[in-house]
Amino acid sequence: TCTKEDLAFTSPFRLRAQRNDYVHAFCAYFECAFTQVHKPIGFSTAPFAKYTHWKQTIFYTRQTLTICEGEEITGTISCSPNPKNNRDLDIAMDVAFDGQHSKINTKLEYRLR
Repeated sequence: TCTKEDLAFTSPFRLRAQRNDYVHAFCAYFECAFTQVHKPIGFSTAPFAKYTHWKQTIFYTRQTLTICEGEEITGTISCSPNPKNNRDLDIAMDVAFDGQHSKINTKLEYRLR
């Protein structure tokens, strides 16, 4: 069960590069499981999962990062209802990266409508 208070949260994250590449954005998705029923069922909206009508949310960065295999991007993501319209969500990401070719330490802000 999700409560109104659950809509406001802050969570740390750590992303490790699996190959040399460029980072233009972060991708958010959700997974859902209904387990307290006779026949449990669930689905994922991950980009690598079976297609559903639900989509991912893309958070574009202001600058492209060059990342090497094994390097890590760390930070926190915060979510809260917008004070003027509680159906909108304000998302903030504090992002830190100190790579061989790119460096960043910034706050990114988004509004989901």
